[in-house]
Amino acid sequence: MSIIKKEQLDTRRKNDQDTERERRIVQSIIKQIRQEGDAALFRLTKELDKADLVTLKVSEEEIDEAMGKVEPAFLEALHEAARRISAYHEKQKQNSWFSPEPDGTILGQLIRPLERVGVYVPGGKAAYPSSVLMNVLPAKVAGVPERVMVTPPLPDGTVYAPTLAAARIAGVTSIYKVGGAQAVAALAYGTESIPPVDKIVGPGNVYVALAKQAVYGQVDIDSIAGPSEIVVIADDSANPVYVAADLLSQAEHDPMASAVLITPSPDLAEKVAKEVELQCNRLERREIAAESIRRHGAICVVDDLAEAFAAANQLAPEHLELAIEEPWQWLGKVKHAGAVFLGNFSPEPIGDYFAGPNNVLPTNGTARFFSPLGVDQFVKKTSLISYSREALCRDGKKVMTLARAEGLTAHAASIRVRLDHAKEGEQKGGSKRANR
Repeated sequence: MSIIKKEQLDTRRKNDQDTERERRIVQSIIKQIRQEGDAALFRLTKELDKADLVTLKVSEEEIDEAMGKVEPAFLEALHEAARRISAYHEKQKQNSWFSPEPDGTILGQLIRPLERVGVYVPGGKAAYPSSVLMNVLPAKVAGVPERVMVTPPLPDGTVYAPTLAAARIAGVTSIYKVGGAQAVAALAYGTESIPPVDKIVGPGNVYVALAKQAVYGQVDIDSIAGPSEIVVIADDSANPVYVAADLLSQAEHDPMASAVLITPSPDLAEKVAKEVELQCNRLERREIAAESIRRHGAICVVDDLAEAFAAANQLAPEHLELAIEEPWQWLGKVKHAGAVFLGNFSPEPIGDYFAGPNNVLPTNGTARFFSPLGVDQFVKKTSLISYSREALCRDGKKVMTLARAEGLTAHAASIRVRLDHAKEGEQKGGSKRANR
């Protein structure tokens, strides 16, 4: 693992993939789904996933069977993780509010859940049951009544059993055996079997990411996720064995994943570099991790912790670990990060699976302006305005002035007719009083 200086740190990772070919494929698939519906789904699933399906929807019997296939310890861990994730997201809920004024005006905001959300779950070797919990449970907590899951089938037409178990525990309302860009298109536009949704969330390969990008506007999406990232800020108090293990925990995801240590300690830098090499050779996914470290891994030696935090803020990483002696004292220096892990006993994987906060986080520097997936992403807000006669008479002329300044005379007229009517009413009322 190379040791570099701060000025050598790549603070804006670029996507070096030429996706024009994939983009054309995705557009073709979306067109087929829109024109042919289920027929295209069956055909593409047979062609791309090698599964010759009779029906797209996963039955309750299939889920029951899957629940019987997984280990009890796995189910117990899933249940506890689901409880913690739900409890964390319950704290994010907001209520509708109303603010009455003395003049009779009432302003407010309605908060309502989306009606139907689609969750994409990768299949095969890239299947992550934890991703089911993280994407579905915030929607459930938000009150979304229909939570639709799509996932590619195995060649025998079944779905990875742990994924189905996670779906039942998370409260998915319907599951369909379809993956790739065709699944995203089906969720966005609907087919005979799959209802169109309001929002699509969940990770996937380049075809899934490009499909989500293509259908955005027809539906909402969570984000276009990039490769996983971790930045560890560490001082002399850090354990190099821990730090190396945490860097590799992200490197094993993908050859494009990024793992960076920033430290003011040259001694720690040397020890971590040796530990990364040693531990990487023992990993089952050592080839992937080694490629990630070679292409996007680095150890950056800086002058002090202040410089370390400045460098981390430039990277705006998905995951930021503070392996330093007083992490809480330095937390205020963090400006941009998807999730922050404080102290030697808060490794990134505890957040991936169990702590409760969502593991769907902004990547590729987008923590500068994006937030983790949460309840807010599954609700919509509606403004409420109720003006009284008194309030309209008070504010109307100012509104007309602003409307006329923009050349929108019909806007001004909408106010004027009411003010004229109110004035006529006052004059008639005054005449009646004078005649008594």
